[in-house]
Amino acid sequence: MDSAKGAKGGRGKVARKKGVSKTVKAGLQFPVGRLARYLKKGRYAQRVGTGAPVYLAAVLEYLAAEVLELAGNAARDNKKNRIIPRHIQLAIRNDEELGKLLSGVTIAYGGVLPNIHQVLLPKKSAEKSAEKSPKAPKSPKKAAA
Repeated sequence: MDSAKGAKGGRGKVARKKGVSKTVKAGLQFPVGRLARYLKKGRYAQRVGTGAPVYLAAVLEYLAAEVLELAGNAARDNKKNRIIPRHIQLAIRNDEELGKLLSGVTIAYGGVLPNIHQVLLPKKSAEKSAEKSPKAPKSPKKAAA
């Protein structure tokens, strides 16, 4: 009887497969299951589809990668190895689309973009006109001699 029980599919020790997370299935780094939980808990809708947290995780991961890449470039331009809030600020404000997306966002310790208004700059036309005009003798002694 024991051999029949083991062979016929009773509740013996069954080798179970290890579960594969939704994040791994989607090929992402951001946690799909956690985002699904947040979407449900946040009560944004009565029901949440299975594709919604995957899509949201993919979008968030893309935005994070984009900002990190641009901030890393800004850090390298400033000869630094670490990304600080200033580099994130420079990356976002110098990118047209990210700047538009995060226009209402304040980044702590980010500072501002270096910018001097055109009116405050010295006038180049006055300098150029002085150079173009024929040079008159500077001292009267040289002119008399």
